[in-house]
Amino acid sequence: MKRVAVLTSGGDSPGMNAAIRAVTRTCLFKGYDVYGIRYGYRGLYDDEMEFLQKKSVSEKINHGGTFLGTSRFEDLKNDEVAQKCANNLLKRDIQHLVVIGGDGSYRGAHKLGQFGIKVYCLPGTIDNDIASSKLSIGFDTATNTVVEAIDRIKDSSSSHSRCSIVEVMGKNCGDIALHAGIAVGAEAIITNKEEFSFDKVVEIVDESYQARKANTIIVVTENICNVIELAKYVEDKTTMETRSTILGYIQRGGVPSALDRFIASSLGAFTVELIEQDIENISVGTTGLTFYYTDLAEALEMEADSKEKLVRLSNYLV
Repeated sequence: MKRVAVLTSGGDSPGMNAAIRAVTRTCLFKGYDVYGIRYGYRGLYDDEMEFLQKKSVSEKINHGGTFLGTSRFEDLKNDEVAQKCANNLLKRDIQHLVVIGGDGSYRGAHKLGQFGIKVYCLPGTIDNDIASSKLSIGFDTATNTVVEAIDRIKDSSSSHSRCSIVEVMGKNCGDIALHAGIAVGAEAIITNKEEFSFDKVVEIVDESYQARKANTIIVVTENICNVIELAKYVEDKTTMETRSTILGYIQRGGVPSALDRFIASSLGAFTVELIEQDIENISVGTTGLTFYYTDLAEALEMEADSKEKLVRLSNYLV
């Protein structure tokens, strides 16, 4: 009988609970023992592990975050730490580890694979920056949260004929900004995919003002610039009142969307099917309708899509 452990690692994302649930229930259906590891790799190192049953994951599918908890654990890069983590699994005769997280979590899994653990990575990050999957668990929910927030900001901006500069998450990936910016009809979407300057934003805002638009929305991916300084610069250089908003961690929380629940459940079940087939050390991925896997070492070397079509679409619509 196979034994499987599952953990969530790095930043939380809506839909992680649905993935844990799917892994657990599919394992139980196939007669496998399944263990939940608390607080990611740090919990694995501290040997915080519990046996999961069907009721352990009941009423979890519609909850945001991760009931197992998560953490960032840089110490896993150390061979001695990785060996201890592996030993904590092997002493229970657990050879299969399912990891739900982003790029750093994938690299941690790859490290454990060097110490005899068979690893399986699911893309769980709102940033949608896992190159081996077209969609990641949590991205759709986060994007919908941003769209709802900007729609509310637009109401206020229209009342004051104001420019609003909104910073969204994404780390070094502009997918949230691009998808949400297109959905709300933003006048500009700033990511690391195009050249950017404060003066270019001034031109866009001034053009919007001359066109007598009721509001002007600029969406900016985090780490591009200081949006507070940008708003002040725009207001100083134009006649338009300008405000900045940093949406922050509201993008991580909330009830997962139907799409995130679907892909998380499908990826979780698909992963256990691959365990059954003795396929190991992989990253699973999805387009939203199809599900596939990639060798983990290969997945870690893949480069992200250039998003050229999305950038072009955003340029058409501004």
